[in-house]
Amino acid sequence: MKILKTVAEVREAYSPEEVGLVPTMGYLHEGHLSLIAKARRENRLVVASIFVNPTQFGPSEDYAAYPRDLARDAKLAQEAGCDFIFAPSPQEMYASNFSTYVNVEGITQKLCGISRPSHFRGVATVVSKLFNIIRPTRAYFGQKDAQQALVLRRMVADLNFPLEIRTAPTVREADGLARSSRNTYLNAEERRAAPALYRSLLAAKAAFAQGERRAEKLLAAAQDVLALEPRVQIEYLSLVDPLTLEDVSAVEKQALLALAAKCGQVRLIDNVMLGSGLVNWEEDENAQKHV
Repeated sequence: MKILKTVAEVREAYSPEEVGLVPTMGYLHEGHLSLIAKARRENRLVVASIFVNPTQFGPSEDYAAYPRDLARDAKLAQEAGCDFIFAPSPQEMYASNFSTYVNVEGITQKLCGISRPSHFRGVATVVSKLFNIIRPTRAYFGQKDAQQALVLRRMVADLNFPLEIRTAPTVREADGLARSSRNTYLNAEERRAAPALYRSLLAAKAAFAQGERRAEKLLAAAQDVLALEPRVQIEYLSLVDPLTLEDVSAVEKQALLALAAKCGQVRLIDNVMLGSGLVNWEEDENAQKHV
């Protein structure tokens, strides 16, 4: 496996045919590695980008503290089947006079976009740059970042990027906590509290399985679990249409139950899909046709 640091090195390293891209900010965990493995199965070459993107962090967020360990990440990526890592510097990605941004309207103003108003502009901008630099056939994202995946599907459709967005189910710890690089910030007490997020989603999912379809009742089932854990402070808990992110009053065919919460000072997100319909995270080829 080779680590590429500049755009010129990427352009010289391989021919852009059947390339799977796994964009990451590094400090890889099992969720990232499952995406690399999926890309390995579906493409001739696999590229993982490792870049802590400054434009998607707000002024009071954790850009400087975000965990970084390229040597560790390179070893894990290679073992998972990665052919190349693209690990550029901020200066390589953003010149001093950089002034062009990609803004996906509408869906970026909901859920995480409410408290992080510039976040998805930064995500869309850096991912569009990665698409232009790496020229993938397919790009891979996890269900945990469901809103991000939807934003990028919209961007790909609107701007006619010649590639496919692929999504895969959330990878979890044994106690249900969604894998995230930010989990490393949790102290012992916060780590014990954090699985309440997933338990709350499972409570709503159980109510749905028992026949409940009303949003207020499903949300209440989740809220009852979260209320038992004082270290978890809810930022949002929403039941939304999985393609528009508009709130729904009841689940008809399918809805996304999504939440963000602070556990101590650590912001965590999670979600589950209720029902069956257009969006299937394991067999998702048709989902993006409807975005």
